[in-house]
Amino acid sequence: MTDERTDGQGVRVRPADVRQAGDWLARHGLGGTPPTPLLAARLAARTLLEAWVRRVDRRAGAALARRAAHPVQPGWRALLGRPYAVCAAATHVAALALACGALTVDDAAVRNAALVLLVALAGVGAIAVLQVRDLLARPVVAEDEASLTADVIMRIEDARESTAPGTVWALPMVMLFGTAPVWWSAAALGLVLLGLAALVAVQARTPGSAAMARRIVSLG
Repeated sequence: MTDERTDGQGVRVRPADVRQAGDWLARHGLGGTPPTPLLAARLAARTLLEAWVRRVDRRAGAALARRAAHPVQPGWRALLGRPYAVCAAATHVAALALACGALTVDDAAVRNAALVLLVALAGVGAIAVLQVRDLLARPVVAEDEASLTADVIMRIEDARESTAPGTVWALPMVMLFGTAPVWWSAAALGLVLLGLAALVAVQARTPGSAAMARRIVSLG
């Protein structure tokens, strides 16, 4: 038994996805906007893999009878916001410095682990940059002002999620905890605590994704 259905434009959604889309719109101050199958499909895809999100977005965009677009494609500052960008970059630089510090330890096991940590941090940073670049280049999927606002909200939230520091905090703790000197373990713990405090401050002082999206759309 399946409760999926297909709207007139070929976008496959479930009633539960439509209800969740309505809740999502209400949480972002768009409660007066009806949850379309197109929006429900895009939001449901965001609980899956990134490749599936792009596939659903392409199908949804191709199904549009008409397409709204922002006159000026928002840049990384508009999507991510300078405070979030600074917080992400500072966290990454601090973690890299921490890994470099471990290379000076007179213990081959710690130095080897530090090299692995450096490679992992470089990989995480590269993935984040590529994801943000993909968000900037991805075509807008919107047919009116409301769906354009929803599209920008999703881009902002995807950008913030892509640069979230959780993995950068976890890597040093997982890979070196228990083998590194006490001073290094204390520094790794300090990275997490200070980073968490900075992230809370940034979230408290930065407008939410809905407010930023409305600002971006209004500039058009």
